[in-house]
Amino acid sequence: MATQDGSEEVIMETEAKPKEAEPLGENAEKEDAETHTDAGNATTQDSSISNGDDADDKQEMVDLKIIWNKNKYDLKIPVDHTGAKLKESIHSLTGLPPAMQKVMYKGLLPEDKTLREIKVTNGAKIMVVGSTINDVLAVNTPKEVIQQEVKAEENKKEPLCRQKQHRKVLDKGKPDDIMPAIKGTKERLPTVPLSGMFNKSGGKVRLTFKLEQDQLWIGTKERTEKVPMGSIKNVVSEPIEGHEDYHMMAFQLGPTEASQYWVYWVPAQFVDAIKDTVLGKWQYF
Repeated sequence: MATQDGSEEVIMETEAKPKEAEPLGENAEKEDAETHTDAGNATTQDSSISNGDDADDKQEMVDLKIIWNKNKYDLKIPVDHTGAKLKESIHSLTGLPPAMQKVMYKGLLPEDKTLREIKVTNGAKIMVVGSTINDVLAVNTPKEVIQQEVKAEENKKEPLCRQKQHRKVLDKGKPDDIMPAIKGTKERLPTVPLSGMFNKSGGKVRLTFKLEQDQLWIGTKERTEKVPMGSIKNVVSEPIEGHEDYHMMAFQLGPTEASQYWVYWVPAQFVDAIKDTVLGKWQYF
């Protein structure tokens, strides 16, 4: 460059030296390796997440035959599921709660062991014993009560007057001194005792309603029982076949039907009044 006096000035230009690029060698390879490692870890994490059914699909499965209450069910379940898990699957099939199940496979199946551990194989038959609520109640019901209920249910299959225990009285025929009966009519209790009827042993019996004392007097030749009406639990009756103008009637004197006192040939027109008076629906004075 020329100056005013014509001399040349030498100017040393300092050029910015470009920054040398760092070598790509070890650092670049290291960063690249770390990048690939992170990506690989991410892939591994994603693949370990299970949505349940998908996980089951990848597990080893075993086919079972579930037998409960004479019914058979097919069940496919992972062999590494525990006995408790099996009970849950049985619940889904049968509706029987796990707590009510007894699962049998070569003995009582343990809940804390897997099917693999107890060597359950394909096609194995799993027996299930289930206790319903009715079964539980039956276990806690006294045997005598069950027998009475069964007997009562059997007796309901035929009219009372056809049952053997009543036939031996009814076959004696209508008593000669029985009070007149009117079918299809309802009357209030008479002021005199109802008489001329039979009891279960075939003896004569009379019924006296002592309303002022709230008592029913059941009289026989031997004695008279004075029964408080409030102690009578129930009164049942049924027309006598072939003689529908007369009924057979039972007064339940205790907590069960075994305490029933039977009276035969009760005039039909007084049946409703007897029931209403004894059970307290209304009283005749």
